[in-house]
Amino acid sequence: VAMAATRNVMRAVRVFEFGGPEVLKLQSDVLIPNPKENQVLIKVHACGVNPVEAYIRSGNYARKPALPYTPGSDVAGVIESVGEHVTAFKKGDRVFTIDTISGGYADYAVAAADRVFPLPDKLDFRQGAAIGIPYFTAYRALVQKGCAKAGETVLVHGASGGVGIAACQIARAYGLKVLGTAGTEEGMNLVLRNGAHQAFNHREANYIDKIKACAGAGGVSIIVEMLSNVNLAADLQLLSCGGRVMVVGCRGPIEINPRDTMSKESSIIGVSLYLATEEERRACAAALLPGLESGCLRPAVGREYALPGAPRAHSDILGGAGAAGKVVLLP
Repeated sequence: VAMAATRNVMRAVRVFEFGGPEVLKLQSDVLIPNPKENQVLIKVHACGVNPVEAYIRSGNYARKPALPYTPGSDVAGVIESVGEHVTAFKKGDRVFTIDTISGGYADYAVAAADRVFPLPDKLDFRQGAAIGIPYFTAYRALVQKGCAKAGETVLVHGASGGVGIAACQIARAYGLKVLGTAGTEEGMNLVLRNGAHQAFNHREANYIDKIKACAGAGGVSIIVEMLSNVNLAADLQLLSCGGRVMVVGCRGPIEINPRDTMSKESSIIGVSLYLATEEERRACAAALLPGLESGCLRPAVGREYALPGAPRAHSDILGGAGAAGKVVLLP
């Protein structure tokens, strides 16, 4: 009887109060959720860790989930069971998600069937966990909101992280001249291997001058910005006429001179995948899946942590040591 009783529980990371990484508590007696109508239950093999999850956990983010909750939206794994009316998936299918209902830092996760996609055979589960937020956000920033066109120059600031690598690969596939920044030699090499024509070390004092020289008189058409509270004022100096800064990440306020936007009729555009319509999400998937299947888009995985290492993963992802691919949890 005891054995039967333990079968419906799993390990999951739970947050009972907002705060530092230490509020991520691993529990081993969490009930395995049941998929309802139009939902699927996934046996989690890997889950991506995104900076936004650390912001939400801290309590200093616009969106606050009801406590307690399990973080994690980017799951890759195998369908365990499906709810009513689900015809697109069956038990045993390899899949990845762009969102979960029950949270991905766990052994099992429930997701809405329309937020789940087949995982291409060429990709392992770790890579599958690096697709969701990074690739959909990068596509939204570059194409849906940034209106990127072949021949334009794009600068990806913080190009060695999950969104950055995705942005470099997508921009290269769309025929843009791709410049990327990273904070380490390893990061710069990773950026160059993933679609950038040139990489710059943003820890060097004169790196902005090097970018200006590389971009030429025309300037940079689009900047995908992961740390706008540090870079935004300098970004406005780099832009071409009609150029746009796509704000993907920010950790605080910054002072800028709005006149810098007037002289070039440039734009500062916020990007939030959370606000994408169902139609926009479908368009993202339709654009990205063929590239993932063909191998032209290939997620780069960085640090890996076991489920108990979730607090460490959160510390490291915002620690500033220099990103080198996607951070993933492996239950």
